[in-house]
Amino acid sequence: MRVLLLPSSAPGAGSSSMLGRILHTTGRPCTKASPLRSFARYQGGFQEKASQPGSTRHGQMALRNVASSDAIQKHRKSLSDWFSHQPSEERQFGPSFSLDTVHVDPVIRESSLEEILKPSPELTIVNQLQSPCSRTIGLQNLFDADACGQRVKNVVLYGMVGTGKSTLIKKMVVDWCHGRLPRFELVLPFSCEDLSQSHAPVSLQRLITKKYLHLKDVVPLLGSTNLRVLVVLTGLERLNLDFRLAGTELCCDPHEPVPPSAIVVNLLRKYMLPEASIVVTTRPSAVGHIPSKYVGRYAEVCGFSDTNLQKLYFQMRLSQPGCDSSGNSGHAESNLAEQDNLVEMLSRNLERHNQIAAACFLPSYCWLVCTTLNFLYFTKSVPPPQTLTGIYTSFLRLNFSGEVLDSTDPTNISMMKYVAKTVGKLAHAGVMSRQTCFSEEDLRKCFEVEMRTESELNLLNIFRSDVFRFFLTPCVQPGKEHTFVFTIPAMQEYLAALYVVLGEKKTLAQRVGKEVSEVISKVGEDVALVLSVVSKILPLRILPLLFSLLKIFPRFFSRLSGKDRDTIAHTVAVEMFKEEDSFNDDVLDQINSSILGMEGPLSHPDEAPDDEVFELFPIFMGGLLSRRNRAILEQLGCSIQNLAAFEIANAMKKTVIRNSHKWLPSSELMDYFVFLHEFQNDRFTAEAIRSLKAINLSSVKMTPLKCSILASVMGTTSHEVEELNLASCHLDLNSLRILFPVLLRCRTLHLQLNSLGPEACKEIRDLLLHDKCVVSTLRLSDNPVTEQGAKYLAEAIAGNRSLTHLSLLHTSLGNQGVEVITRHLAQNQHLKELNVGYNSVTDEAALALAEVAKRHATLKEVHLYFNDISEEGKQALHALRRDRDGVQVLVFLTAGTDVSDDWALILSVVQKNLPIWDRERVQQHLARLLQDLECSRRQTGNPWKKAKFLRVESQVKKMLVKIQQGTH
Repeated sequence: MRVLLLPSSAPGAGSSSMLGRILHTTGRPCTKASPLRSFARYQGGFQEKASQPGSTRHGQMALRNVASSDAIQKHRKSLSDWFSHQPSEERQFGPSFSLDTVHVDPVIRESSLEEILKPSPELTIVNQLQSPCSRTIGLQNLFDADACGQRVKNVVLYGMVGTGKSTLIKKMVVDWCHGRLPRFELVLPFSCEDLSQSHAPVSLQRLITKKYLHLKDVVPLLGSTNLRVLVVLTGLERLNLDFRLAGTELCCDPHEPVPPSAIVVNLLRKYMLPEASIVVTTRPSAVGHIPSKYVGRYAEVCGFSDTNLQKLYFQMRLSQPGCDSSGNSGHAESNLAEQDNLVEMLSRNLERHNQIAAACFLPSYCWLVCTTLNFLYFTKSVPPPQTLTGIYTSFLRLNFSGEVLDSTDPTNISMMKYVAKTVGKLAHAGVMSRQTCFSEEDLRKCFEVEMRTESELNLLNIFRSDVFRFFLTPCVQPGKEHTFVFTIPAMQEYLAALYVVLGEKKTLAQRVGKEVSEVISKVGEDVALVLSVVSKILPLRILPLLFSLLKIFPRFFSRLSGKDRDTIAHTVAVEMFKEEDSFNDDVLDQINSSILGMEGPLSHPDEAPDDEVFELFPIFMGGLLSRRNRAILEQLGCSIQNLAAFEIANAMKKTVIRNSHKWLPSSELMDYFVFLHEFQNDRFTAEAIRSLKAINLSSVKMTPLKCSILASVMGTTSHEVEELNLASCHLDLNSLRILFPVLLRCRTLHLQLNSLGPEACKEIRDLLLHDKCVVSTLRLSDNPVTEQGAKYLAEAIAGNRSLTHLSLLHTSLGNQGVEVITRHLAQNQHLKELNVGYNSVTDEAALALAEVAKRHATLKEVHLYFNDISEEGKQALHALRRDRDGVQVLVFLTAGTDVSDDWALILSVVQKNLPIWDRERVQQHLARLLQDLECSRRQTGNPWKKAKFLRVESQVKKMLVKIQQGTH
């Protein structure tokens, strides 16, 4: 039996939260009472008062049997498996990551329809961070009685994109599966997106059993027992609900087929399953779709508005054992220390840097921060399993996949497509003008300048309510409180790149030309058909001309499109090699600093630099053209055709590769390698790499990720590299292992000023003994090689066939290390130069090395300066050199009563290493050199030689003054 109920219109029904208007409609409720049932109005719906006597003992036993039945236990397991399943983006944290181990509940604030519809006086996240929510409510308490003591059955859980609604519901379902939500005996989750796909009538019973087959024996009892049921409806904005009786008739029979939207309406009306509890998730713009009289509680998901929740989230995420994807248990302790250090630095930055705290107000951005740090610090495989562009694209897929801005709009535009057209336009304008802060006028120009129809205005209102704060947030920098910045700085460059690559950046001619071309093409087909019929009747000579005219304009427009692709390629090249950005940190270090902050005193933690840098913009453009990212963007409604990507890549060969031939600073060259990795086009990369004969990355902090990128990019070819400079790059053993295939192909290898100890020397030994090794010059100066490392290098010297120049300057060899090398030197037949200067070598070891060098077939030069060699040892070394003219032993600046021919070489080495060598020890050596010069000058009577001595003495004195003044 159906009972008609005429509901009263509640405040807020049919109102628009976007415009901030509240339409009040008054009316008197009128009901027709059924002889079998009577209904009483309650907060959150209508509560059924059964006229029948209470449940029998038999019914209670049946209820208990249902609640504990095998079907429901199987249902718990099925839901647990499904809702615990993590997408591929989440699985990168390792097998230990799950909702049970890593989850922080966002803040949930109890609200009301009046608060939702009332326009906010000022949009600011900072105020939310500083003032705690006064009416917070826990997830377990959503169905507690309201302030009037009335039972709550319908709960609307709303929040903008990224606040954590979906994750919160998943956690609720998983908790029930594991017995942590005893209030309910059965949970039935449904996706409104799935329900919206079909309009065919279906019964509630069939809907449940179709999705949960194992509940087929339980479903018939739902209406006849007091089983405590929770129905979960996610994404209500995807359904077009009509609560008018004329639009959706009343139905209380779960066996009667009705459209899915009618089932949802009657569940919320409490006509169907009146005792069931219902939780609905939706975006703010769709809250008013449910009349307030059917809602018992409104609850807003506020994200991590408490910074302590942000810190807890980062602590749990980054401290997970599976965070390091390398799987190497031997480095577990160092990885744990690295994780702790990341958490500590991130916490400090949250405390002093309100802008990143404002960004991490959204749990989605906390996920992005952790994923980026995981990529930056724990990527060690070659090639890296992901790209930076891929992380941002996957991040948007997690938040916007399948999302339509307004399901009732005829255009059915995807949310991400709308973002690319509007926010992307703002982002691109900012990148071109090197601007990161935007005023209300800037926003108006990008969002409202082309508003022509009511539909476009409605889309903008929904966007402002549901999505705007996901991408833009009020600036917290003093003096700029009324401007907006992108929530994450790199997101501005990503959206600007997406705006360009999608072809949204068009001139007026291109925009008009596209529209006219489409119209002419469509009309042309119809006209061509008519003309073809007429030509059979009348022999019109003008028909070929008409056919040609119909085809001219589309062809002309296709040429405009080709020029548009050339423009994109030109933009990549120009932005990639900007001279004003040449000496900035590389992009990976920039991202790291934006997350963890810069250590050291700052004038203000949120003070922007004088000149904004947008070096990620061209890198993101290249990354978005990769096949994988294009496939993900296709799912988001942002299509980049294969032909377009192919043509842009061909155009970039003429621009990007040609510009890369000029000299690039080391940080810019590293950015170029990152670009090639992001582009994910092996043929393009191989052509670009073959043109690089020398690679200078000195002073770039070569993290494992950068080493992996370099190895991956260089791995696209097999050509030999003339020179690879990795001096002062923070290399260690792991770095050498990652770069091993690259190092084999380098003729000149600069590895000085790193942290290469004995274990790293073992890796270098394997490198030099490899049958494909072509290294001829190896510089290991200023590394902690020590005596143990010298043993491995001695083995390499003995067996290597390509090495001709080896520098072990200032490597802590000592006498024993040099002696080991001396014993193996005779087995080498190719070495021409050996530098063991500044290694605390004394007379005996130095003389022994010189004796072996004297008999060596190819060795011509041995460097022994800055060692602890006495005057007697010096004279003995000079005597050895006189006996054999083929060997030069560089020890001192003097040669008897004359200046040594090698004085300039020795002083240049000292000058270059003054900033890094031990000041006190260098000062002692320079003083000895100066004393020796003065002594030799007094012994000679030749005025020309005296002048030469005075010149060299002045150079040494200048170095001593610089050391004493601390200028080096």
